[in-house]
Amino acid sequence: MLTVPAARSDPASRAQIAAASVEALFGGRSLGLPGTRLAAVASPHPVGLRGHWHYWWQAHYLDCLIDQHERLAGKDPGEAAVVLRRAHRLARGIWVRNGLRWTNSYYDDMAWLALALQRLEAASASAGRRRRSGDAGLREALRSASTGHLGGGVFWNTTRDYKNTATTAPAALYFARSGEPERAADLMTWLRKTLRDHDTGLYLDGVRLRTGPGIDPGDSELVRAVHTYNQGTVLGALVTLGGEDLLTEAAHLIGAIASGLANTEGVLTMDSGGDAGLFTGILARYLALAVRTPGLPGDAARTAVGLLQATADSLWTRRSPGNAPHSLVFPPGSNGQGSRPVSLSTQLQAWMVLEAAARVQRPR
Repeated sequence: MLTVPAARSDPASRAQIAAASVEALFGGRSLGLPGTRLAAVASPHPVGLRGHWHYWWQAHYLDCLIDQHERLAGKDPGEAAVVLRRAHRLARGIWVRNGLRWTNSYYDDMAWLALALQRLEAASASAGRRRRSGDAGLREALRSASTGHLGGGVFWNTTRDYKNTATTAPAALYFARSGEPERAADLMTWLRKTLRDHDTGLYLDGVRLRTGPGIDPGDSELVRAVHTYNQGTVLGALVTLGGEDLLTEAAHLIGAIASGLANTEGVLTMDSGGDAGLFTGILARYLALAVRTPGLPGDAARTAVGLLQATADSLWTRRSPGNAPHSLVFPPGSNGQGSRPVSLSTQLQAWMVLEAAARVQRPR
């Protein structure tokens, strides 16, 4: 195990080490072009997978860079500026790699990138750097997918046969942050009525149109899978919209997460790789947002902090050396010196968790 001095194992230093490890293991240029940034999907970098880049993983990489920028801005403005420049290069790299456009065929992907670009614009403005975010096309795409079919919600992709929490909740959060609270509230009402499981208090995956011989047009089926990240974006939208009723609902959701998605030590469940390797990191980001939201009732903030600290401690305790100098690999996933590549998704997830644990320790 790579030895890190005890004085550097505080939450902020852990987050900084995770950030540096992701950069060392995965960072590079988009299509080799100067002035761009893009992360490889695995370390060691895949051979013969030049077309494999995961648009939505890059959106979360961008979000992580904004987390890092915000953490550093108050104590190391010079380093914060370096990180912000890296974030701008990554946004440019995503646009280049995506064929000189922001949109694709999946509305959940587009919601994630819209949220990240929105945060980049805000961070640039706070740093005195004007930048047009480029999210207008994404906003129109999300509006177009928010229809009355199946009673409301946002379609998952351009096939338009499935509406789910994974698209509707981040879209609601985006609209809440974009000055469209009524549209966001309507989406949250649909989620609550359609996909909230009344037994557990958690949100189910989605509702799918059924097609085929003898099936009535508009007939649908509920997909009952429960994923950690869906709870996170619902929570983020609730606390962003705010108000007593929604903050109470957010507190209940935090209790449901603690009861249904964490072990007896309070460590949040995590999947081993692929897209699911990001899921619990996303939940952590919005647990931290909830903690820092004034007016959250009861013991919800204390519960959320406990979940973040326990999960961050578990990741940190089980770290191992990476295959780049001065880098670490965090579970779940293989050791960086083993035979299997390490997935970008799991390491972004660890970075998100460690940033979230650091964020709840900072003064508001």
